[in-house]
Amino acid sequence: MDRKLPPEVARDKDAILKEANGLLKDPGKRRLLGNVLTLGGLSLATGILIRDEQSVKKILQRISRFNDGAQAALFDPNDMAPEYPRSDISNPFPYNAFYPLAKVPKVDGDSFRLQLAGKIADKRPWDLPALYALPQVSQVTRHICVEGWSAIGEWGGVVFSDFLKRIGADTTCKYVGFKCADGYHTSIDMPTALHAQTILAFTFRGHTLPTWYGYPMKLRMPTKLGYKNPKHITEIFVTNDHPGGFWEDQGYNWFGGS
Repeated sequence: MDRKLPPEVARDKDAILKEANGLLKDPGKRRLLGNVLTLGGLSLATGILIRDEQSVKKILQRISRFNDGAQAALFDPNDMAPEYPRSDISNPFPYNAFYPLAKVPKVDGDSFRLQLAGKIADKRPWDLPALYALPQVSQVTRHICVEGWSAIGEWGGVVFSDFLKRIGADTTCKYVGFKCADGYHTSIDMPTALHAQTILAFTFRGHTLPTWYGYPMKLRMPTKLGYKNPKHITEIFVTNDHPGGFWEDQGYNWFGGS
């Protein structure tokens, strides 16, 4: 069943179109802008409208915020992403990062401590043996990249909502943020953090997560695009202040649902 957008999200769309009427003189471009106010419209708008005057950037930012609100409104925490038999696992599973394979960070597992910050009651750091001792689950799910490719992999780890509960995270907050050993950072909405398929992954295909796939841990979310799944995580924090992200601060859609 289709879910209607909440009134505040619908009002955002009306506000964007009103602003466009004042900034874009060409009626055809205004009609185009109205048509791209959909979940997939930001990339279309960027490709076509980027040649216009500087003020269009402001409109595109508004479109991105609208898309975030629309995706959040349509996200159902009870909907599960498809899971697959192990025979469907992609081999080899692609390596992908914003740097070449030779630049993958080398994390010392013996001295590693996962740092916790923000709205969390128990901020004591976690070493890897303590994390590995937690109850584990596994999933065979599809990783979908914003660049247009996808691959199926098997990840194992702790259900992230269980971990948040264990450390006393304030799950009434809006965001969970991540800092990583490679300088990457990103953040997600709390409903996705609490989704049953969101896991803090320590293994790939039953073995310790290889360095090129994110050792010592990554967040695995089959409900999000690949750039929302941070690798080499060193810190987790909970906040009500929008944390942004590495790619999101450069124009990528923040919600990033797949």
